[in-house]
Amino acid sequence: MLVQAILKSKAGSGVVTVEPSASVSQAAAILAENRIGTVIVSEDGGQTASGILSERDIVRELAASGSGCLDKPVSTYMTKKLVTASQQDSVESILSQMTEGRFRHMPVLEDGKLVGIVTLGDAVKAQLAELAMEKDALEGMIMGH
Repeated sequence: MLVQAILKSKAGSGVVTVEPSASVSQAAAILAENRIGTVIVSEDGGQTASGILSERDIVRELAASGSGCLDKPVSTYMTKKLVTASQQDSVESILSQMTEGRFRHMPVLEDGKLVGIVTLGDAVKAQLAELAMEKDALEGMIMGH
């Protein structure tokens, strides 16, 4: 299965973005409002990704430096070195990258443009669906259907 199939299956697969100059507090409000774990940091409203900020990033910084970090721009704490996928990447490949890198969200880029985001949960769900289809096919072959 390819990343492209995951993106097609996601309802309302728009990517939530925030500008690099937005405060961490504003980003936290966006995360809470949208019930998501990460925002893409984009200087141009979502065409490109300059970074990613997760709820974990915010919690780590709160623990390290206190509530003062909430007034600083997200660019201060965002992950700038993005690990990205393309729509033609396999689910197995991105699952491996996420597991090895210990992260849960991967921006999807095509020709340098942001086209979506895939979560660890999305990838696991896709793998389980594929395994269920294979199981059904094998059972059908065994039963002679």
